[in-house]
Amino acid sequence: MRTLSLTAGVFFAAICPYLGFALSARAQTNPPAPATLQKETVVTAQATGTFEVKMTPQTAGPGSPDDTTKAGSIGRMSIDKQFHGDLEATSKGQMLAAGTAVKGSAGYVAIEEVSGTLHGRAGTFILQHSGTMTRGTALLTITVVPDSGTGQLVGLSGTMTIKIDAGKHFYDFRYTLPKAD
Repeated sequence: MRTLSLTAGVFFAAICPYLGFALSARAQTNPPAPATLQKETVVTAQATGTFEVKMTPQTAGPGSPDDTTKAGSIGRMSIDKQFHGDLEATSKGQMLAAGTAVKGSAGYVAIEEVSGTLHGRAGTFILQHSGTMTRGTALLTITVVPDSGTGQLVGLSGTMTIKIDAGKHFYDFRYTLPKAD
């Protein structure tokens, strides 16, 4: 576990200066109105439906390190989804996955940008995935990236769960969103 913490620390140390610059630049061009944010009423809701997903393996480019490590193999895939139901949308994203020598043990991370309507409200938002499987037991977290909502989905937060039954994919999206005017 110490290696994971060290790796996360290195990642955050490397990306924080960039994010700090990006956030301060965004704040200057689109500053939030603090009084408005404090008085805003949020709605908690649930969206359900189905989706299709197409995952395409991505090959390593010239000069890239080999995708095989001592612990297992690491691969990258593009993600294309079509959501139906309360969320009518498409998404595009990237996934990194790693398998191990132990059958049923693996992990993945992914980021996908969703574009469409959520209960009739149009916009985009970003979902962050973190999944592990330990000898066949899965643990998956899918969360809306904070402040990633655009259009009528500004202020969106929430989590999504996925269920696969007889090869069909279902989602359950529990979210909060500022009340529409």
